[in-house]
Amino acid sequence: MFRDVEAKIKKRNRILFSKDSKALKELVERMGEQNHRTLVLWALDCGEAALCDFESVFPGEMRPRKCLESCRMWARGQIKMKDAKRAILDSHAVAKEIDDEAGKALCHGIGHAGATVHVSSHAIGLPIYELTAIVISHNKTGYEEAVKGKIDCYIERLIYWQENVDKLEMEWADFLKED
Repeated sequence: MFRDVEAKIKKRNRILFSKDSKALKELVERMGEQNHRTLVLWALDCGEAALCDFESVFPGEMRPRKCLESCRMWARGQIKMKDAKRAILDSHAVAKEIDDEAGKALCHGIGHAGATVHVSSHAIGLPIYELTAIVISHNKTGYEEAVKGKIDCYIERLIYWQENVDKLEMEWADFLKED
């Protein structure tokens, strides 16, 4: 299940998962069945866990938090794309400024979670980067159970949002109403 990850570790790749990773097969298939709004809710929800992990190490760095907050507002039509885009890029910028490989991956994952508001294809970025951070935080050994547990959590939350997206009394930005 993790042969591709092990191969990437041996090659010293910084990103250890991809949309083609065997471990992500079920999640990717389920994501492909969702509408845009479901993926937005899922990504912003799951992005909170990555944010908590990031803030536990970098409590004073607010740009990843601002990314998720801004993208929630964007999804509701409360701010324009350019403002949310700036917050997304700022989350990615943090990764260039810190000297912590897991933290870098989390910043990129949070940025992708927020960018899901723009296009659904960004949603897979969150697990790609967050799972990479989990492997790194386990010193690249003995990570399998933690990764499997996180993937199970992703799937559970995706099913939840699939079942509840239309039950929310939430105002959506016009471009998301069309979905």
